[in-house]
Amino acid sequence: MSLTISNMMPLGRKAPSFLLPNTIDGLEYSFSDLKGPNGTLVVFMCNHCPYVVHIIDPLVLILHRYQTLGISSIAISSNDISKYPQDGPNLMKELAIKHSFEFPYLYDVSQDIAKAYDAACTPDFYLFDKNDLLIYRGQLDGSRPGNDIPISGIDLTNAMDNLLANKPIDPLQRPSAGCNIKWKS
Repeated sequence: MSLTISNMMPLGRKAPSFLLPNTIDGLEYSFSDLKGPNGTLVVFMCNHCPYVVHIIDPLVLILHRYQTLGISSIAISSNDISKYPQDGPNLMKELAIKHSFEFPYLYDVSQDIAKAYDAACTPDFYLFDKNDLLIYRGQLDGSRPGNDIPISGIDLTNAMDNLLANKPIDPLQRPSAGCNIKWKS
């Protein structure tokens, strides 16, 4: 596993729009279809990345909790499935069912959406306010496979809590780290 750091898209940027298929129900959705009344979290992830596997269960619990508070979550996989078939749409659906996703798991076959978000790694987190402006991009927390730091979600949940409380979000944010997005040649 090669460690890649997120690119940290500039804060205040408008959420790039998209129209992508949801591997869970087979329907296509746009950002505006899925955005939450209080904010929207976009997570670039995939099935096989050990960094995603390491956090998946706690992450799903966090996302479910904030969904009830009006922050919608959208998971997107952009990996090249010709080289990484374990990240294909059918297996994405299986992963979503296995881990009880209550949010869509979209497939970005063209990789255009990952490029629009300047996504670099899995997982890569982007939190937008109710006006679709980027207010947080960075790590879930400091936990990584093998570093013995417990998974808390503290960095991301602090940002979501501040969003909900209309408090400022610290602009000094730590980048996420994980496997690189598997780009097409």
